[in-house]
Amino acid sequence: MQQPSSSPAKPRILVVGDMMLDRYVIGEVSRISPEAPVPVLAARHDENRPGGAANVAANIASMGGQATLLAVVGPDAASIELEKCLHDYGVQTLFLKHPLAGTTQKTRLVVGSQQIARVDRDVRPTPEMQAKLLSEFLRIAPTYDLIVFSDYAKGSLDRLPEFLAAAAERKIPTLVDPKRTDSSFYRGAYLLKPNHNEFVGLFGAYTSDDELVAQARAALAALQLRHLVVTRGAKGMAVVSADGRAHFVATKARDVFDVSGAGDTVLAALAVDLADGRSISDAVHAANVAAGVAVSHAGTYVVSKREIDAEHLKAWGSDSKVLTPQQLHSVLVDLRLKGQRIVFTNGCFDLLHPGHVRLLKAARALGDTLILGLNSDASIRALKGPERPVNPFLHRAEVLAGLAAVDYVVEFDAPTPLELIKAILPDTLVKGGDYPVAEIVGYEVVTERGGSVVALDFHDGYSTTKMIEKIGRPGLT
Repeated sequence: MQQPSSSPAKPRILVVGDMMLDRYVIGEVSRISPEAPVPVLAARHDENRPGGAANVAANIASMGGQATLLAVVGPDAASIELEKCLHDYGVQTLFLKHPLAGTTQKTRLVVGSQQIARVDRDVRPTPEMQAKLLSEFLRIAPTYDLIVFSDYAKGSLDRLPEFLAAAAERKIPTLVDPKRTDSSFYRGAYLLKPNHNEFVGLFGAYTSDDELVAQARAALAALQLRHLVVTRGAKGMAVVSADGRAHFVATKARDVFDVSGAGDTVLAALAVDLADGRSISDAVHAANVAAGVAVSHAGTYVVSKREIDAEHLKAWGSDSKVLTPQQLHSVLVDLRLKGQRIVFTNGCFDLLHPGHVRLLKAARALGDTLILGLNSDASIRALKGPERPVNPFLHRAEVLAGLAAVDYVVEFDAPTPLELIKAILPDTLVKGGDYPVAEIVGYEVVTERGGSVVALDFHDGYSTTKMIEKIGRPGLT
């Protein structure tokens, strides 16, 4: 049986803007300096993290996007350290280096969980480097699905209106994190993401949610924006769209350790979901969850897709069945110690129908525990086209976890479940359909250990593709 040869494509996202290196010098204070009435920090540990646009790019890569960072740096140790950090996260870097420039750094002196001082080294790109940045952007922009501008008002995006106009001409969606008070500077962006103070600085104060929505709608029309997403700290997030819709997302109560970089996290989550074809509503909810994860950690923190998924599943009460590969490994050890026979099957299960349910019941009857390998959204797109899946992974996982026949659900992102089968080593491998048993992916892995491979008949009359076609006919809703 012929299988796809390439990995599922990730959304290609370009990040442009002011990046910085966040340095943390962590230590203890036990005395006051004899030279001046200031504490003496006995440094014990140094830590470097990506900040600003670099933090946005790192989060995008960690959340499942294919991130590229375009930025101006100096030929210094800070830029080398940033490049190393970003490559560790899987970010491609396009650094324009100026021999006389430097790289912005924020150095925080920390005792326990408390900052006692911060030392900033801000470096503004020269007009010559700003022009080079725009020129490089114009060259590479058409190869990306979505563009993020992280504007910290440090000079990299002083010519942002030209960037936005070029992206609009090429019909590439743009997301902007604003730091300036001239609203016209952001005209033509697809989405603008100010926090509360930035919104007030751009569009004026508001005294109620209704007034916020009214001001946002006026701004959307005046600036030709598609969406305005306002982050409001403990009050959650507000999203207002050009089609007139508005809604508010409440934040989940949790311990807040550090709000550093939370706005970057929100911007990254919005970018990944929108580039992946999600609705603005789904993207905002995911961004709200991601922000909650970020602020529960110290310093600027890079949030992973698995952390976001885990928070969703906790909220839905399905986390006990939907496992990461690491969690599944621990479960498998326990199951085998109990002598249970493990059955594995896999699929997309995009629109669940009776044929699916009957297949899963039959598979479960072949053993003691049924583990279901569920295709990721990206792998479904690679297999079935850009319009699929109809339902995102978390929705499919929750539905499947609710079935009595399914004991555990685990996601896989590859074109086939072969690596997952190698990790699970099931006693019985099940596939639905009329495949020759010897051609089922994982056949050799299972049979070499004495396991069995079974092809169960599909039930006639049930098909996800036919369901989608029927839904799309005129007169059906």
